[in-house]
Amino acid sequence: MTIERIPPPNYPRVEFGRRITAFGIDFLIVWLVSSLLGTSALGVQFLQILVFAIAWLVLRVVVVYNNQGQSLGRYALDMRLLEVERGRVPDLQTLLKREAIIGVGALLLAIALSNIIRNPTAILLILPLAIDCGTAVSDTQLRQALHDRYARTIIVSARRGYSLDIKVKRMLETLQRNVRR
Repeated sequence: MTIERIPPPNYPRVEFGRRITAFGIDFLIVWLVSSLLGTSALGVQFLQILVFAIAWLVLRVVVVYNNQGQSLGRYALDMRLLEVERGRVPDLQTLLKREAIIGVGALLLAIALSNIIRNPTAILLILPLAIDCGTAVSDTQLRQALHDRYARTIIVSARRGYSLDIKVKRMLETLQRNVRR
């Protein structure tokens, strides 16, 4: 007896560069907020980790849940987070599962970036995030990372947003035209 999986609706795919940029915008916002509490002491600072975790949950769970599946980075680049089967914004429990996984990777990245000058081997802390997100490259159908597969979510293009990537491209094209003259 075989179980047939119902194919998900045909969602518009999002390029990896846009996904990375949206994650980077969200990460930088949270990292800057948590870095305000940092000191020049060596090692890991627990208050900074606590602020990072709270800010990550607010930005990536509460804001996404209340903003039609868009965090600030996804809003800037016209993307949404949806459940694969229902095509709706995930519920809070699903968002918490998803963001706990990616949040740990983001926290390890923040620790690595904060300690890279003092300890070059801190670069190894980036590996869990690279493995998690790197699986999206091998998924040709839905482009899901491990955290997306576990939570059964997908990132799709949206009509609602700021279109930051398009505005930057236009601005660079205008700048190149003006330089050529």
